Amino acid sequence: MLTTLALFLGLAGASPPVLTAQSSGGEVDVELVLAVDVSRSMDMEESNVQRAGYVEALRHPDFIKAVRGGLVGRIALSYFEWAGTVEDSSLVGWKVIETAADANAFATELESHTVATRRGTSISQAIAYGATLLHSNSFNGMRKVIDVSGDGANNIGAPVVPARDAAVATGVIINGLAIMIRPSGMGASLDRYYGDCVIGGPGAFVLPVHNINDFAVAIRRKLVMEVSGLPDVSPQKIAMPSSADCMMGEKERYDWMEK
Repeated sequence: MLTTLALFLGLAGASPPVLTAQSSGGEVDVELVLAVDVSRSMDMEESNVQRAGYVEALRHPDFIKAVRGGLVGRIALSYFEWAGTVEDSSLVGWKVIETAADANAFATELESHTVATRRGTSISQAIAYGATLLHSNSFNGMRKVIDVSGDGANNIGAPVVPARDAAVATGVIINGLAIMIRPSGMGASLDRYYGDCVIGGPGAFVLPVHNINDFAVAIRRKLVMEVSGLPDVSPQKIAMPSSADCMMGEKERYDWMEK
C-alpha cells in the first residue's frame, strides 16, 4: 500500500492528503471521490453554478434512491477542488452516505466552503490525490471511483496518462464531466480529450456539459450512474476512435509562455 501511495504522489508531485476524521469504515457499495476543477479558466459564474450543482445533486431524491438501491445500501463519499495544485482546505473528508440526512449534512459542509479559483490545470495531480484518498481510507468498497470535472486539458505537473494508467492499474475507475460552456481553443473537443486521456477502468464514461443551465442535471445524472454502477446508455456517452493529443495542454502552455 505504501508503494502504491508513493507512486501516485510521485506522479503528481502531490503532498499527502490531510485526512479528516472519517466514519468507522466497513462495507460500502462504492468509494466515490469528487474531484472538482476550480482553475481560472472557470469563471466565477461557472464555479458558483458548479458548486450549486453538486449541492443540489447530493440533496436530490434520485441520489438517495441510488444509494439505497445498492447491495449494501450505503456509500463512502469525499470531495476536493483542484487547479494547478490541490487545495487541502477544500477537502470534505470521507463520510458514509446512507440516508437523506447524511447527504444533506455533506452538502451543507460543502456549501459552507468559499468558492475560489486558482491558476493551472493539473488533472494528473487531481487523479493522484484522489487515488491516494481511495487507497488510504478504512472502507471496503465494491468499486473505487474518481469523478473528475474540468473545462480544460492538463497543462502543468505530470502528464495525465501515466497518472490515469497508474490509478486504473490498482482498480480505480475514473469518470469525467467535460465542461464545454466556454470556447476552449483546444485542438480537439474536450469530451474527446477526456475520453482518450482522462477516463479509465471498467465502464468508465464522460458526460459533456454545453449549457450552464444543464450543470445540476448533468452532475446529478453522473452521481446516480456512479453510485448505481449502471452503464450510460444515452447518445452522449463517448464512443469515438482515439484521436486527441494527450499532451495538447502542455504544448499550448509552452507556446503561450514562449510568446
